[in-house]
Amino acid sequence: MARHSAGILLYRRTPEGIHVLLGHMGGPFWTRRDAGAWTVPKGEYGPDERPEDAARREFEEELGLPPPAGELLPLGEVRQSGGKTVAVWALHGDLDPETVRPGTFELEWPRGSGTLRTFPELDRVGWFDLDRARGKLITAQRVFPDRLAARIA
Repeated sequence: MARHSAGILLYRRTPEGIHVLLGHMGGPFWTRRDAGAWTVPKGEYGPDERPEDAARREFEEELGLPPPAGELLPLGEVRQSGGKTVAVWALHGDLDPETVRPGTFELEWPRGSGTLRTFPELDRVGWFDLDRARGKLITAQRVFPDRLAARIA
């Protein structure tokens, strides 16, 4: 069965331009990586949930904060290298990265050890201008800053 994720790309306008909120992926695989290790806060959903509803739910699960009120602007879908389809909406708003309390997941680590460890879904979040965001995002998601810029131009 195809896997689907939905997420929200939070953006704000500053004197320096548009900035977007990205999360650095948690867990041992991403610890030492920066470029290509950031993501739009997102998560999987099933056939009984509307993608927009999943995007709002996952924003809160990933960041520990509800998404700001406002209209979701569709930015379309991408297919990631693992085959998952990701739908993203833009939302105008602001939040302080210091207030984020990310959700967690369990993983056997080290692999084959039989020991389950808990890791944050996102180990940090930050605001980036659109150019920096493109370099931080995982490859498939790099189109979203451009789609956002075109959508709000």
